[in-house]
Amino acid sequence: MQYEIIDSHCHLDFPKFSRDRSEAIERARQEGVIAMINSGVDYITNAASLELAKKYDFIHATLGLNPQMVPDTSDEKISQILSQIERNIDRAVGVGEAGLDFHYCETESGRQRQIEVFRQVIDIARKYNKTLVIHGREAEDIALKLSHDLDTVVFHCYGGSLETMREIVDAGHFVSVPTLVCFSGHHRSIAKHLPLENMLIETDSPYLSPRKGRNEPAFVADSVPQIAALKGIDASEVAISTVRNTRKVFGI
Repeated sequence: MQYEIIDSHCHLDFPKFSRDRSEAIERARQEGVIAMINSGVDYITNAASLELAKKYDFIHATLGLNPQMVPDTSDEKISQILSQIERNIDRAVGVGEAGLDFHYCETESGRQRQIEVFRQVIDIARKYNKTLVIHGREAEDIALKLSHDLDTVVFHCYGGSLETMREIVDAGHFVSVPTLVCFSGHHRSIAKHLPLENMLIETDSPYLSPRKGRNEPAFVADSVPQIAALKGIDASEVAISTVRNTRKVFGI
């Protein structure tokens, strides 16, 4: 049975969609995906996200600065991206993805630089009262401390501890469950314990496919019955709640 759903985080502008982008978008629509949030991660992808949002009224852009690039990027380039976000803030439904990724960054100096830049992104979200979309990896607790006081925060593709997840929920923020829930025990545990009123769903496509090969927004539909089974509820409840939450979070 098909339900209306929203993919709250995807990267349709990435090269893996170059050969069939419009077809992938159409497949998502056929699957009941009524909206997609396309997330920028740097200057080029922010611009591309804005173009997609301009072309399709059901695609919405968030403008970000991925933490993985921060340690090796000059102050000048970081400033250019931050200025780009501010300059186009009215065309975006959120700020991010941005945050902390300590998985590959093991040096203290690199981690401190990520924190320093993330603070600047948080300041933009606060200044313009925009939802902040967090990329947090092996630093979810620090990301929460830094962003705790913002009105609306989404921890995208959350893979942290259940304890930190409960703190996120207690702060009134949101957690986005990726299509990893279809095959990852840890993400199944997160989805099971995450209150429905704090849940969004996403593909993070072209990554994390629940099927063979590339992920795409249509596959967000695969997550709905999985989450429903974990919670012992009807799939329509998951679809309705996550659509409601995503609309509220991004004002769409």
